[in-house]
Amino acid sequence: MADRTPAEMIDARIHELGDWRGDTLARIRELIHRADPDVVEEWKWRGVPVWYRDGMICTGESYKDYVKVTFAKGASLDDPAGLFNASLDGNTRRAIDFREGDTVDEKAFTALIEAAIALNTR
Repeated sequence: MADRTPAEMIDARIHELGDWRGDTLARIRELIHRADPDVVEEWKWRGVPVWYRDGMICTGESYKDYVKVTFAKGASLDDPAGLFNASLDGNTRRAIDFREGDTVDEKAFTALIEAAIALNTR
């Protein structure tokens, strides 16, 4: 795996999940790249996709029952749609846990990505 790019490792993770979690992770990834095509993908911490743009934007972890998208500076972001539903007590991070059957509010999620990038570029 060491000779594979982060993008290739994320592709492999999506494929190996092979269920709704892979579909959700792929959709999240697509929305992140749509919000900013210059986002940089990394593969960290024993297999976690991480997206960067002038600093960390978010991670995309997959678990048995959910996909967790953790925004590095989520506590500093406005979330008018109320997407954040996990890690709400922290001083810095906020997360969204997507469970089977959940839909991604594309407009609100994209707004969070754009706000996170704007916060990083200030």
